[in-house]
Amino acid sequence: MSSIEHSVNVNVPVRTAYNQWTQFESFPEFMEGVDSVKQVTDTRTYWAVEIGGVRRDFDAEITEQHPDERVAWRSLDRPHQSGVVTFHRLDDAHCRVTLQLEYDPEGLAETAADLLQIVRRRVKGDLERFKTYIESRGTETGGWRGDIPAPHQEGRSGGSGSGTGYDIGEPMPPQPVNPEYPPKSPLPAPGPGPVPPEGGPGTTLPRA
Repeated sequence: MSSIEHSVNVNVPVRTAYNQWTQFESFPEFMEGVDSVKQVTDTRTYWAVEIGGVRRDFDAEITEQHPDERVAWRSLDRPHQSGVVTFHRLDDAHCRVTLQLEYDPEGLAETAADLLQIVRRRVKGDLERFKTYIESRGTETGGWRGDIPAPHQEGRSGGSGSGTGYDIGEPMPPQPVNPEYPPKSPLPAPGPGPVPPEGGPGTTLPRA
């Protein structure tokens, strides 16, 4: 498995960034190699992507989602991948978005792409384009505010896995990961609380 992590500071409130990320069908507008994403249910999406010249179609499942904090997912078919995107409030008008991805390259073309760090560059580029996309709009196109507990959290809060509904427009939710993912990170826990300014101890993140 290959692991990738990248963060970007975004000049919009954490709620705005989170709401936009839940609009999966808009991903092709800022994600390279993503041809389409279809929202099937609150916890299921269908992807058509191209990596290293190889086209793949797969279903993905949202395994955990908490408004303004995180969205986690895993693919149900090949290529095997899982990931989590977390949202960290910096102040009322700024936030940090961190994407952590694990995937298993298949076939010569995809393995070569991994060796050439094409996928890593794509992840970085995707986050930078997301930053530009949401900052240029100034507001989200929609937002799904439902809560999806991780498997080990089910039954604790009494909430349903399908969440509570939509916020602005016609939203849709994300795809998560196993309880042990992501690995420990120098970032503070996601949520509404502020994080230390960039350049603090253990922080090597890019400026907005």
